[in-house]
Amino acid sequence: MTNRLRIALAQLNPKVGALDDNLALAKSALNDAVAAKADVLMLSELFLTGYFPDDLLFKPEFVSDAISAAKSLVAATKGLQTTLVLPTVWIEQGVSYNAVVVAENGEITAVRYKRELPNTDVFYEKRYFTAGPLPEPVMIKGVSIGIPICEDIWHPWVSAQLVRLGAEILLCPNGSPYWTNKQHVRKELVRARVAEDGVPMLYLNQVGGQDELVYDGASFAIEPGDKLAFQGKSFEPDFIVSDWTYEDDGWTCVSGEVTPLTDIDAAPWRACVLGLRDYVHKNGFKRVVLGLSGGIDSAIVAAMAVDAFGPENVHCLMLPYRYTSETSLRDARDCAERLGVRYDIVAIGDPVDGALTELVPIFGDRPADLAEENIQSRMRGVMLMAVSNKLGSMLITTGNKSEMAVGYATIYGDMNGGYNPIKDLLKMQVYHLAAWRNAHKPDNCLGPEGEVIPQAIIDKAPSAELRPDQTDQDSLPPYPVLDAILEAMVEQERSIAEVVASGFDLALVKRIEKLVNIAEYKRRQSAPGPKLSPKAFGMGRKYPITNGYRDESAS
Repeated sequence: MTNRLRIALAQLNPKVGALDDNLALAKSALNDAVAAKADVLMLSELFLTGYFPDDLLFKPEFVSDAISAAKSLVAATKGLQTTLVLPTVWIEQGVSYNAVVVAENGEITAVRYKRELPNTDVFYEKRYFTAGPLPEPVMIKGVSIGIPICEDIWHPWVSAQLVRLGAEILLCPNGSPYWTNKQHVRKELVRARVAEDGVPMLYLNQVGGQDELVYDGASFAIEPGDKLAFQGKSFEPDFIVSDWTYEDDGWTCVSGEVTPLTDIDAAPWRACVLGLRDYVHKNGFKRVVLGLSGGIDSAIVAAMAVDAFGPENVHCLMLPYRYTSETSLRDARDCAERLGVRYDIVAIGDPVDGALTELVPIFGDRPADLAEENIQSRMRGVMLMAVSNKLGSMLITTGNKSEMAVGYATIYGDMNGGYNPIKDLLKMQVYHLAAWRNAHKPDNCLGPEGEVIPQAIIDKAPSAELRPDQTDQDSLPPYPVLDAILEAMVEQERSIAEVVASGFDLALVKRIEKLVNIAEYKRRQSAPGPKLSPKAFGMGRKYPITNGYRDESAS
């Protein structure tokens, strides 16, 4: 048995389904581990397939190709002193497992299976995998090491079993997505396991955006005595090397760097930017286009896009109609100039008026209402999609969670787009983040410093400007009130009676509940966006469109 170990964790950004690209990333990490003279290299959960591959796992050829890629990586360890810990899909006697393969000198020395399969709003691993038995440790360089996989550490008996059978160190590969305060939740979890079991745990997380999920990295290790041994970067790849020595009381980290976590204000911004960047790039686009209305939502999305891609790859269009104010025209141009993006004005007056003229025989003398207003929004969507098609830029959309909750958005209009970076931000969170971004330029962002969102946009009353002198509060309660009700009703799943008891008007709460329910069909057709909270519409909150239930708790 050795009394020294150098352990490398590859905190990387794989792409689901991209087996060749992920294999190349893994081989590069293996080369880095060899150059660092690491005894052990660990990759994150299901690294070669990307996490999580969903129903690709029902495709036999995909699974076969993934296992072939894993064997290729195992073969690449021949002649090396580094032991590889490779999480991968694995088939044993016709049964599919979420597994870890341990490889030394070109050979597989051990295979271990994930015991506890998550079955939550995000991952449904029981749909694809069979749970393995309680795992046993593996021997690496003469050291007994336990490898609980992700969900396993949420169930104390898995780690306890490994330590009871002699594990001296626990290596935990993960695919753990970000949402608010998640980094601290993970750390408290690992602290609990280490305190219970008395051995250090090294926690590796992947990084990057994958559809609606954002993985934030921030890998770390905790030693007995509640010592943070090291901590990796947040929201960007990292290659983390730590040195460990064995003494009478067990293994201790003698060399490990602690990178501070991204703070609680910066984290949502960086998650939105990373989710947007990876969604666009991983789907083969280089540039984005969006409508810049002079309002807060489009301004903050434009700033996020510039932080993600640089100003040269962001194209903003103002699409005015007769109700567009001079203030909005001024503010949109000001925002575009501060961000340094291409800015064009494409008036929609003639096409909207032409459509209204053609509809006269059908509309007759009925009074103007939402139908006419929505033509404006949908015409803007047509123009933006035309620019997207012609110039090859992905259209991104700009509706916040408050609007999406109550249906204050036009389907096939302002909801058009391939991705929505603020889909899981309530309106007041949008205001908070805009003010924060004006005072900070986050790490790994490409936009300018300073006040990138004009204060005039932050200060003015929000309006869709679809009729004269319109404001959002013509149709909705003030956003601080709306957001508080939505926080209770959506995020906390509180009943109408409970929401009313906290100080809100019964009629208003019932109205908001009705709007939330009837807008489900719109949300089902909306663009994906990064999941920032446990109850993000889509992956975090799945309600039926056709839904006859009504909360009568306060009737």
